[in-house]
Amino acid sequence: MSKTFLAVLLAAACAPAAALEPILVEGARPPEPDAPSISLEDVQTFAAIFRAVKQAYVEPVDDHKLMRDAIRGLLSGLDPHSEFLDSRGMSQLDEDTSGEYAGLGIEVLFLDGALRVISPIDDTPASRAGIRPGDVILRIDGKVIAESDGSIAVDSLRGKPGSKIALTISRDGETAPIELSLKREVIKVASVKARQVEPGYAYVRIAQFQQETGGELREKLRRLQAQSRGGLRGAVLDLRSNPGGILGAAVEVSDAFLDAGNIVSTKGRLEDADASYDATRGDLLDGAPLVVLVDGGTASAAEIVAGALKDQHRAVVMGARTFGKGSVQTVLPLTSGDALKLTTARYYTPSGISIQAAGIVPDIALGDLRLVRPDGAAAVYSYERDLPGHLAGTDEGTVRIVDGSAAADVSDDYALSAALNVLKGLAVARAPTATQTSKG
Repeated sequence: MSKTFLAVLLAAACAPAAALEPILVEGARPPEPDAPSISLEDVQTFAAIFRAVKQAYVEPVDDHKLMRDAIRGLLSGLDPHSEFLDSRGMSQLDEDTSGEYAGLGIEVLFLDGALRVISPIDDTPASRAGIRPGDVILRIDGKVIAESDGSIAVDSLRGKPGSKIALTISRDGETAPIELSLKREVIKVASVKARQVEPGYAYVRIAQFQQETGGELREKLRRLQAQSRGGLRGAVLDLRSNPGGILGAAVEVSDAFLDAGNIVSTKGRLEDADASYDATRGDLLDGAPLVVLVDGGTASAAEIVAGALKDQHRAVVMGARTFGKGSVQTVLPLTSGDALKLTTARYYTPSGISIQAAGIVPDIALGDLRLVRPDGAAAVYSYERDLPGHLAGTDEGTVRIVDGSAAADVSDDYALSAALNVLKGLAVARAPTATQTSKG
């Protein structure tokens, strides 16, 4: 059998709505087919239906289209992530793997007759419009999405940069549909963003797992380490609304915070489907505390990272239960130039648990809250030192007073604020005491 290139794809949804880059594995071979077990009756039934449609349908139907639709129907009965990719689908997949395409920047999944939002991508029309994980798109440009038009609806989210699109969205907790008007643009996904929210405390946001994500993370963390006097005391890794990406990037990111132990394993029927990935020495934070933020939009490769760091007791996971996509897709090229994207394996966290459909339960659950500044006039006297005629303190002139409420630039992000508080507590507990530092 000739060599085949298998693209192992960890994506949050079957819809090619976000940049997802596959890993190419050379020399992998599909399993040997079993002996045909299709009954003659089934073949005759299919042929009879095919002839009936050709002869009696109200409008003429092309044979080629009927066969393509039959193939798609066969795959739709498997799971939401297995699909047939024709030349257009392959072209979109190529765009996705390049990390640049024209659209809204939204990861969706067509399931049970509904177009559901997995997550919007940072700094895109979808995120700026306020679209959230769990939203259901009811109409596109005023047209109701029919159950049979799932792929067409997904394709219509893309389009020429600058073109407008109207979405009608249903959201839990809202009594009426939400009407949104958006403008498509060229989506260029920035994988990693990093900054210090307070001296010694880093905030790292990974929007999606791409080919260069691991290298970007290492470079930016090393830069923050150098900028922080005495090194970083801890970091928050934000994986909220991260739809996933490629397996290799998830392994690299996990490895960046681990010194040893398993990261993830996969099991399936393909010869190359069974694999295990372990960490190597070299924790970029040198053991400093780590908090991982997750939510319902955290999926696939992002769940691999959260699961690895949680199971290896390297990080505290905070937020809401994750999406629960624990399957691996393999892209099998066909001689026709088309391809088959097929679910071929499940992945398992270091504890040996499959998160498929279950998701990762955070160590600390957080509600969907927002921070607001309290109303009311500022107090005239905030501290003892502000009182007229107060007794002078010994070190009063040398102690710098910092208002902790304004120390961190966390805006109205309740989850980040809570994560930072936990991180500080872990850092204080980890810090050596004066007695410990004096021992030789």
